[in-house]
Amino acid sequence: MTIDGFRSTRATCLLAPNPSPMTLDGTNTWIIAEPGSPWAVVVDPGPQDEGHLRRVLAEAVAGDRRVASILLTHGHLDHSAGAARLAGLSGAPVQAADPARRLGTEGFADGDVITAAGCELRVVATPGHSPDSVSLLLAADGALFTGDTVLGRGTTVIAQDGDLGDYLRSLEQLRELAEAAGLRLLLPGHGPMLADPIATLDYYLAHRAERLEQVRSAQAAGARTPAEIVAMIYTDVDRSVWPAAEWSVRAQLDYLAAQQAGQQTEQQAGQ
Repeated sequence: MTIDGFRSTRATCLLAPNPSPMTLDGTNTWIIAEPGSPWAVVVDPGPQDEGHLRRVLAEAVAGDRRVASILLTHGHLDHSAGAARLAGLSGAPVQAADPARRLGTEGFADGDVITAAGCELRVVATPGHSPDSVSLLLAADGALFTGDTVLGRGTTVIAQDGDLGDYLRSLEQLRELAEAAGLRLLLPGHGPMLADPIATLDYYLAHRAERLEQVRSAQAAGARTPAEIVAMIYTDVDRSVWPAAEWSVRAQLDYLAAQQAGQQTEQQAGQ
């Protein structure tokens, strides 16, 4: 079921027309506003697609609202390429963790609270998929916008600029947040919304542990290159995404190598 047009009390999703094996149905652009607010916030305007951006703008300014800010969960182009154009259409600044993606003087960092459109959005740094990835907590809806840290279907690739150790720590942090904040919804950057945040995050953590064990087994069986490991353990994944799976395998190999180096250092220190 498509998420296009999904609405919670304060959030509306518009689906960008950029489906692919990597983006699933397309990029989810989120419009957030307290009911009755004269302002709206746009999260992840998506690709440089004029029709989509004008549809987002029309929804954001419905009821004589104005766009207060454009927020990016991270800088990958399927989320951010349309930001400058939407900023030009709306007059709103672009805020991001990465200064290179900002338009205007303000960015944000972990723990910041963005107060706009009558809502409070708390920034939760969730690096791993990319170094600049953040999630945004909308406590009033019991919802977390996860960008690409958690997807609505399948699991997340550790991108070429990502780091598996960071990603595992981010998942653990979100698991704790889901319980502490009583989260009811995960609203991802791709795919449908997720109505059981704790179960989803438990699955993500278990899946990563399983993949690491599979990589160890593939190495023990003689696989050496990321391509060889992908061919051995990603048999349940469409071959069209195997090149991206190699990014995750490289991240897994780096993680395992760092673990091994740390264990050797501990052993040497104990001698």
